[in-house]
Amino acid sequence: MENRFVLGLMATVFVCSLFFMASCAEKQMGVASGVNPPDETEEGTVIKEESKVVVVEGIEAEKAAARRAALVADFENLKIYFDYDRSNLKPDAQQVLREKAGFLRANPSYSVLIAGNCDDRGTEEYNLALGERRAMSAKKFLIALGISPDRLKTISYGELRPADPANNPVAWALNRRDSFKLFQ
Repeated sequence: MENRFVLGLMATVFVCSLFFMASCAEKQMGVASGVNPPDETEEGTVIKEESKVVVVEGIEAEKAAARRAALVADFENLKIYFDYDRSNLKPDAQQVLREKAGFLRANPSYSVLIAGNCDDRGTEEYNLALGERRAMSAKKFLIALGISPDRLKTISYGELRPADPANNPVAWALNRRDSFKLFQ
């Protein structure tokens, strides 16, 4: 067993020596044939440039991924709000949806889930239906802006997922919303 190991080690050293000698011979042949080999500083520069490109690509890829993540977070954090017992889109909600449509046009690999939400006043059944109407209002508006219906899904959470669980006018206003979740 030990003899095999020694033989393997010797073979490895021999092969490495051959590669080393072959690379030296290539340099000498280049000089003998009148072709000037690149000097060591040029070779070093090339290697450094290649490694810089790899590093720059890695950094650029990371920056692009960070920008994409920030855009996704902005898209998902921007919600639209509704008046009490209403599902019609207010002008500020329409502007938010125009921005979302721009993002979706620029990023065709993304689809969106539109979730309709309500405050806790009214029955659960009523709020589920109202949440669905709110989500559908946003979906119809996005379709009118040119977004394919295949990329838009809706769901109603009614009063089940409050943004603010308090029982006051400020909390109710925050809970009457459509939220958005991107997926690919």
